[in-house]
Amino acid sequence: MKELLGTGVALVTPFNEDKSVDYVALERLVNHQIDNGINYLVVLGTTGEPATLTAEEKEQVKNTIIRVNNGRLPLVLGIGGNNTLAVANEIKTTDLTAFSAILSVSPYYNKPTQEGVYQHFKAISEASPLPIILYNVPSRTGKNVEPATIIRLANDFENIVAVKEAAGDIVQAMRLIQHKPKEFMVISGDDMIALPMTLAGGSGVISVIGQGLPKDFSEMIQLGLQGNVGEANKLHYKIMDSIDYIFEEGNPAGIKALLQKISICSENVRLPLVNATSKLHQKLANFIDNY
Repeated sequence: MKELLGTGVALVTPFNEDKSVDYVALERLVNHQIDNGINYLVVLGTTGEPATLTAEEKEQVKNTIIRVNNGRLPLVLGIGGNNTLAVANEIKTTDLTAFSAILSVSPYYNKPTQEGVYQHFKAISEASPLPIILYNVPSRTGKNVEPATIIRLANDFENIVAVKEAAGDIVQAMRLIQHKPKEFMVISGDDMIALPMTLAGGSGVISVIGQGLPKDFSEMIQLGLQGNVGEANKLHYKIMDSIDYIFEEGNPAGIKALLQKISICSENVRLPLVNATSKLHQKLANFIDNY
């Protein structure tokens, strides 16, 4: 899966003042990524607020991104959940023609055992015509998918090709890289340790800050993949404070505030999320003005 090497971004879904989807801003966002060196786009990941989009809106968001992208970058589609049968059915009934892979989060809320997680992804692997990127994000799911489980899935199922590893634990990431099958990709799901993970042998990142600072962030990852530690570190420390800021009040409120500052889209999010505070807006404004 060479097309998943480098920087993918988990796109936000822009909203108007009345909280309807702003499709014009979505076009602007997609072009901004393509024009600034991003390698692939992730559609309807957590950052896109799919939990509060209707089925019709999801369809239209998907179609807008496919149309604007026009085959220029590989696309990854988020299809995940904690009802295994429903996820498998959604995969089977979705038109996946435009997509290179599926990103599927480990089950949240019901907290399965490691065996339960394994059986969940086994069912999804068997339902999917596309390669699958597992998504481990314990801060959202309440359950860590242990390296041994991920390695077992990688060895047992040919179409499980990567993991988006977002436990925020560099040691866990290194264990994955150490024991993974040769072609399997370990992709950072955590912007702050994306560069260290890449330098340790990872395959890059699926990023949130990347869509706000696409040029420098994607260049940083490319330098990391080339082993150019000095230049990559310079960019990392230049970007670093913004990563803290955008997650300070939750995702995607922070990144949307930054995207508003650079005139890509409004800051609006849907309940139960709320917009960034004026204090955070000020921090982001200062960051961008000095950037």
